[in-house]
Amino acid sequence: MTSIRPRLAGLLLVPVAALALGACGSDDGGSGTKSATSTRVEVVREVASGGGSSASRPGVDIDPQAIFSRFGRGVVTVLTKGSGSGPLDSRGGLGSGFVISGDGLIVTNAHVVTSGEGDKLQEAGEVYVRFADRNQVRAEVLGFDPFNDVALLKIDPAGLSLVPLRFAEPKDSHVGQPVVAIGSPFGEEQSLSIGVISALDRSIQSLTGFETVDAIQTDAAINRGNSGGPLLDARGRVLGINSQIETTSGDGSGVGFAISAETVRRSVRQLRDGGKAAYPYLGVSTVEVYPQLAKRFDLGVDHGAWVQEVPDDGPGKAAGIAGPDGGAKSFQVGEYRTGGDVVVGIDDQEVRSSTDLAEVALRFRPGQEVTVHVIRGGKPRDIKLKLGTRPKTLPRN
Repeated sequence: MTSIRPRLAGLLLVPVAALALGACGSDDGGSGTKSATSTRVEVVREVASGGGSSASRPGVDIDPQAIFSRFGRGVVTVLTKGSGSGPLDSRGGLGSGFVISGDGLIVTNAHVVTSGEGDKLQEAGEVYVRFADRNQVRAEVLGFDPFNDVALLKIDPAGLSLVPLRFAEPKDSHVGQPVVAIGSPFGEEQSLSIGVISALDRSIQSLTGFETVDAIQTDAAINRGNSGGPLLDARGRVLGINSQIETTSGDGSGVGFAISAETVRRSVRQLRDGGKAAYPYLGVSTVEVYPQLAKRFDLGVDHGAWVQEVPDDGPGKAAGIAGPDGGAKSFQVGEYRTGGDVVVGIDDQEVRSSTDLAEVALRFRPGQEVTVHVIRGGKPRDIKLKLGTRPKTLPRN
């Protein structure tokens, strides 16, 4: 089988001005002449649900025109210049973002305002935000979360008209639900596409080697430059941040991914308070257990997260979680290392899969002591473990 790595849906421009996107370096940091010094914040009512009639697909109960007219002005184009050092200073990038507060907070993807991966991430040398009304101002990067591909920007809102967008709740996302994506694909600003939520609870690549969980899959057209823009529901609420596409050609092919609103909120809270995001670290690598796999390897349980690796110097190793003690063995379409524990819970939270393990771990704090429930040799065992802080690069033995 061919393994396809999801591509980050950002757009690299060399140089930015070549696409007539404006000379990023010519702005004076947002302090140019303004006709007013006050900020106009518009609180826009949600679109009434169930009344849409102008969708371009039969059976889709959504009104894209109403959503765009009310909330499109809250979506911005994010332009960057250089990495702050070296030859990349002459290069620029472009993505999307959206306003979340009347005092000038803007959310985008971390990969829009950084380059590199893991502990080699570099923040862009300069960042600018362009609004639908053509105002373009300099932005400060308050912080970025490479684990969830979220960045928080701050602009001076004086003299600007801002339309903050509102996040939806986790219960508001459903498979088959109509959605709208707004952003700047290939630099074409204020572009709208429609589709549906194709799946929930996807795991996608992050900038660190760890996976981002709870992602939303959509068939709404997402291309390079859409990164950081909102995925909206029929009422105009943000379900997630458009982040990646899975493709063999480099362009959108109906498989796009958005970071869920709940994940984004978790990131923003930390970035707003301290400029950094920290997450708990168990120190294990696992695969999902299913009934046939459990029977083949006599795991003693037909669900859970089967430990395949326990990195040295991690919390799992220190606590005594058992890793594989044998070589890899083939079964069906995969290869598995045998002998490791099967994690079935943390404290009072059940773990039925590897994705569950990642999501459950996020409910705790770095440094917190927990009880990890495992099955070892067919018998249950409880292991006391002190959670670490997730490193910027996925450890490997």
